[in-house]
Amino acid sequence: MKSYIAFFEYVPGENGFGVIVPDIPGFSSGGDTYEESVKNATEGLASHIDVMKEHGEKITAPRTLEQIKKEWQNWKEWEKKYDFHIGHIPVLPPYGTQKVLLSIDTALVARIDRVAKNRSAFFASAAERFFEEKTIVSAP
Repeated sequence: MKSYIAFFEYVPGENGFGVIVPDIPGFSSGGDTYEESVKNATEGLASHIDVMKEHGEKITAPRTLEQIKKEWQNWKEWEKKYDFHIGHIPVLPPYGTQKVLLSIDTALVARIDRVAKNRSAFFASAAERFFEEKTIVSAP
């Protein structure tokens, strides 16, 4: 999964974080907390890229931080003017379902079957809860 470099700026007095992705012009996001800003930016970036594709716009490949510093026209302004930190926002694949094969302990499957009518829905719900509790800023 590819990821884009994002700039996270805390906005004093406005109770939150703003997020921009230099490689995706026109995209910005934010949230009341850092964790919320990461979640919103991750979801928003995927939607923004989908809309760009629908309109036939070119999606640029992610650049390194060194490339952004050299090539991004707003870098010097950001470097001097803003208090921000740098993270990564992963690009999520389009929404949909995908069949996967899992190997799980038989006793655990039996426990799941006692509380869930649908294993797939159970695992999807558990994964969503897991990611809501975790903040993923960097992608490999």
